[in-house]
Amino acid sequence: MVRSLWTAATGMVAQQTNIDTIANNLSNVNTQGYKTQVNEFKTLLYQTLQTRSTTANGETKPIGVQVGLGVRNSAISPIFKQGTPVASESETDFMIEGKGFFAVRGADNNIYYTRNGNFQFALANNGHMLSTTDGLPVLSSNGQPIILNNNYVLSNITVDKDGRLCYPDENNNAQPIGISIGLFQFNNPSGLNRLEGTLYSVSDASGPAINENTNNAVEKSKIHQKYLEGSNVQVVDEMVNMIVAQRAYELNSKAITTSDEMLQQANNLKR
Repeated sequence: MVRSLWTAATGMVAQQTNIDTIANNLSNVNTQGYKTQVNEFKTLLYQTLQTRSTTANGETKPIGVQVGLGVRNSAISPIFKQGTPVASESETDFMIEGKGFFAVRGADNNIYYTRNGNFQFALANNGHMLSTTDGLPVLSSNGQPIILNNNYVLSNITVDKDGRLCYPDENNNAQPIGISIGLFQFNNPSGLNRLEGTLYSVSDASGPAINENTNNAVEKSKIHQKYLEGSNVQVVDEMVNMIVAQRAYELNSKAITTSDEMLQQANNLKR
């Protein structure tokens, strides 16, 4: 009976984590570049009550008797499905179509990756630097901050689908200026470490970043200027998942209550 109490308790803990994840998804429904996260569960160890043996008539039993000891969260995985395009009036808003990530340099000088293309030009030494809203430098395909000198009129800068920064020539035709916004992919993006602000860091599970500009083995991503990638959270799906998780939580709670009542009845037998 104590086994059932513990088993049901693990189910309640697991469903609480599930609710936490769903709540986080719903709270980020309007966060640019946010990716839905889902819980994955696995069973705990099984206790063998009886191995395969024979019946009273000497016939071999095909299976033994094992009872499970509950459940726990095995992983919380992001779903890197393309988000909804959101039109923008800003010339420095960019959306990635494909599997690529933007690269930014953090305050600790480490490189992080994001799908949020809400950028802006910030003042830098002898020019303007493309940066995130938090002031982190956006990196080019060469891994360097994108800095334009004061000779450029920022409102005339355009970016083509390959991420190349272009500027109009004397005939007002946009021409590449030799700088491209860096796009990077990963063999296993689900293995990236999630950080605040829709940033990700490389891990052993994700593998090293793959530069789309120098690796022809990957499918190239496209950049759309004056668009942002919205969250890929589906509110209806999350609400359904929340109801299912709540029902599972209630069922585990009922199992604990029932086990407690059965224990009380067993204790009262000696009276």
